Amino acid sequence: MGTSVQVTPLSGVYGESPLCYLVAIDGFNLLMDCGWNDLFDPSLLLPLSRVAKSVDAVLISHPDILHLGALPYARKHFGLSAPVYATEPVYRLGLLTMYDHYLSRRQISDFDMFTLDDIDAAFQNVIRLKYSQNYHLSEKGEGIVIAPHVAGHLLGSTVWKITKDGEDVVYAVDFNHRKERHLNGTVLESFVRPAVLITDAYNALNNQVYKRQRDQEFIDEILRVLRANGTVLLPVDTAGRVLELILILEQYWAQQHLSFPIFFLSNVASSTIEYVKSFLEWMSDSIAKSFEHTRDNAFLLKYVSLIINKSDLENYASVPKVVLTSMASLEVGFSHDMFVELATDTKNLVLFTERGQFGTLARMLQVDPPPKAVKVTMSKRVPLVGDDLKAYDEEQEKIKKEEAVKKASIIKVEEVRAASSHLSESSKGDSMMIDPPSAVASSEVASSHFHGKMDILVDGFTPPSTSVTPMFPFFENTAQWDDFGEVINPDDYVIQEEESNHMVGNGNGLDAKPDEASVHLLLDSTPSKVVSHEMTVQVKCALLYMDFEGRSDGRSVKSIIAHVAPLKLVLVHGSAEATEHLKMHCAKHVCPQVYAPQIEEAIDVTSDLCAYKVQLSEKLMSNVLFRKMGEYEISWMDSVTEKTNEKMLTLLPPPSASPAHNSVLVGDLKLADFKQFLSTKGIQVEFAGGALKCGEHITVRKVSDSSQKAGTGAQQIVIEGPLCDDYYKIREHLYSQFYLL
Repeated sequence: MGTSVQVTPLSGVYGESPLCYLVAIDGFNLLMDCGWNDLFDPSLLLPLSRVAKSVDAVLISHPDILHLGALPYARKHFGLSAPVYATEPVYRLGLLTMYDHYLSRRQISDFDMFTLDDIDAAFQNVIRLKYSQNYHLSEKGEGIVIAPHVAGHLLGSTVWKITKDGEDVVYAVDFNHRKERHLNGTVLESFVRPAVLITDAYNALNNQVYKRQRDQEFIDEILRVLRANGTVLLPVDTAGRVLELILILEQYWAQQHLSFPIFFLSNVASSTIEYVKSFLEWMSDSIAKSFEHTRDNAFLLKYVSLIINKSDLENYASVPKVVLTSMASLEVGFSHDMFVELATDTKNLVLFTERGQFGTLARMLQVDPPPKAVKVTMSKRVPLVGDDLKAYDEEQEKIKKEEAVKKASIIKVEEVRAASSHLSESSKGDSMMIDPPSAVASSEVASSHFHGKMDILVDGFTPPSTSVTPMFPFFENTAQWDDFGEVINPDDYVIQEEESNHMVGNGNGLDAKPDEASVHLLLDSTPSKVVSHEMTVQVKCALLYMDFEGRSDGRSVKSIIAHVAPLKLVLVHGSAEATEHLKMHCAKHVCPQVYAPQIEEAIDVTSDLCAYKVQLSEKLMSNVLFRKMGEYEISWMDSVTEKTNEKMLTLLPPPSASPAHNSVLVGDLKLADFKQFLSTKGIQVEFAGGALKCGEHITVRKVSDSSQKAGTGAQQIVIEGPLCDDYYKIREHLYSQFYLL
């Protein structure tokens, strides 16, 4: 049998819940994503809690809450200790995303799901990889190779390719084939015939308008509101699709020389853009080339202002403006408060650029028709005063006294034990005994202890019951000496600096951190409490949804899956209707084995192919002549097999001389490259009807096997024309483009 592969969804099937899937390859458990939602509902993580300790590695594909939000909680409460693999942008921007969510929750509640230290601890285990980097797992994962590839949805987002014994398992969710301002399209189409493809049905029923038309409608709607003296609110994510929106606005404002202010408001706005500036090599080719030639960084923003306090907008209260602010769900954070302020004015616009998560305020407002009024909870943290502050101080004082008493009792017990141990050890070599231990009368006279040594007893002398001789305690100085004096330990003289940054998420060697105002919030030790009240908001502002999610639409998804042509297909993450629609389409047009499992339903997608490891014997290798082919060496060999054990075959030289074989041409010819080559040889050549017309009589064309899907079959090169000098000359040039075996 081939490589054993089992897929078990833990979340994110037949719905839009967070993404989390367990993929077992020959007993090695890979956790594909570890997402949560903006509501931080613990019930969603119950399936994960049952398998977390058995996970051997975690692969993260995107730096947003739906793909990595549960990492800190799972590490703290479920014992998830496996190493995490991600690209550098996913690691950095994912860390900032978690900071932003924690700070937004902390400002309005006593959030205790996880802390900043838990976030740091979870991201400390992240191993960062580059695109197309083959990483060989070790120990239990020996033989498994993982490699991240471009997904095209968010900065650093990943299509994971997992290889074992020559068979590929491809995990591709939320990919985007379109090239955007700051991202290249996915490379998923470059994978052909993987053993298993795991992909999503999120957009299977959606079709998108042309990108240029969408962008123009986006700008037109914003300008219409601004010119009517209104404000545009864009609820966005922390460090994902917001980057594309910022570039659209920045470039259009620069082209049209507009003066309307634009603000990006989040707890980590400054840190996000600072990191993004250093990730140019992960962005689109156009941005990289622009920086290479002009040294202009696309994220050196001139028209978008970065702010981390909502109070910074007070001076622009009556000014038409565009505000991009987290969170996209409108549940908490600056976007929640901004919506409550702007919703009652008909001149304003709330422009959604992604579908809201189920159960959130954003999703409620996106239904058709939208509600006329919504109930919201307004919360804020206020300092304690009066009786509340007095009660808090009394409680803290009580806690301090209890801790002091507990600490003193622990120290006293340790000192008694230490003193008794010293007395016992010092008396072992003394042969004189005044009284036996049993004859020593106990005394109720208290003996005081200080720094582990006993003071002289004031009222008489009664040694502890553990001593065997009536003498004062003596502690020998065991310091070592050399020619220069006492030998010291340099570590004893190192000044331990207090790292306050550790409290705000900069511990464990991590560079990412919240912005200054957020740090001040965390370091502020003023006693406070959360005050909440419910209110009804009359929604009079305009509400509009435009698709800037950056995912391939249904038509493109079907085309890409058909081109990849997997042997087996697993569909996840999408509504029940979209999942069933894509499942029926793929079963009919792509491959017969299409699976759409339920949560915690393990499906076996083991390949039907048989795979064996083969070793070449020394006798065979001594008679083989290799030829260099790029980075590889190739050769034709005739051999016989011998089975040495269940999993290994040995190739041996044939017992008799092998018959001559037909010549084999190895290589991949591109007609465009061959056209240029013939031109350098002085041959007149041009494309005509998909073939090369060489001179007046000779034609070179490619013919593929139509019975194979996605062009995976063998291709033939056909030379047509009369047998003349040009024919033999072109054939010779054609042979020179291949390796002959």
